Amino acid sequence: MKLATFLLVGCSQLACMSVCGGVPAVAQTASATVVNSDTQQRDLQEIARVATALVDGDVCQHIVTQRALEHMLHSDPRDEWQAGDNYDVHAAPFIQTKKTLIRLAMLAPYPVDVNLWMPVPNTHDIQVVVRNKYNLSQFWHGGLEQAMPPEMQEVLQTGKTLTAQKSPGMVSVLAPVRNSMNEIVGLVEVVSSTAAPQHDEQ
Repeated sequence: MKLATFLLVGCSQLACMSVCGGVPAVAQTASATVVNSDTQQRDLQEIARVATALVDGDVCQHIVTQRALEHMLHSDPRDEWQAGDNYDVHAAPFIQTKKTLIRLAMLAPYPVDVNLWMPVPNTHDIQVVVRNKYNLSQFWHGGLEQAMPPEMQEVLQTGKTLTAQKSPGMVSVLAPVRNSMNEIVGLVEVVSSTAAPQHDEQ
């Protein structure tokens, strides 16, 4: 992966690619070999453990702008798309966090995404704040926010790391993100295909 690509793209474009599901520039591998499932789960669990230590929850809490949150929390019956049309992020915390997630994903020798999820304040919903290179996720259903999956609720409430295989051919490890007060403010989804190529083509 060329990190320079992400640095040269404007923040609004990065936000749209990460949250709205823009098509990533990915080198396609010619053939795929099934990864040993036990080894893969250990890989993803180790990346999740490192992510819990490295991802800065204080920075994550400043990614989405207050203006964007207001549009998410107060829907307009005359404009059902207002939240998406007005979604915005603060450039510095967004890029800092995205770069950290990219580097964490590169710890595996096959394609992995590390996505950041955060609860929507004053609701029972959650949103994917940062998505990454392969657009992999077992939980994202499109849009800015969605109902909180029980697996994510468990991680946010208990602080435990959880491995999930909800969708055929995919495995995710969910791990908490904490701020400087040791409060759980979000979680990462470390996710890969169980038929991932053995080596990622950079």
